[in-house]
Amino acid sequence: MALPKIDEVRALSDDEIAAQIVETKKQLFELRMERAIGKLEGPHKFVHLKHRLSQLLTVEHQRLIASVES
Repeated sequence: MALPKIDEVRALSDDEIAAQIVETKKQLFELRMERAIGKLEGPHKFVHLKHRLSQLLTVEHQRLIASVES
């Protein structure tokens, strides 16, 4: 499974990015719970979700900076 592309995130609206940030954080929490109780299948999902979260937060921050500068 390939890592998500940042172009997909850049195509989203600000509201969609905010919603996906919340959803990704929830998914990471659920994965941590599964790992704690020993029922985690596919530890690679951590890498993908962390990568996706960083992309979402980066684009959100870039847009915030752009709106302040203009």
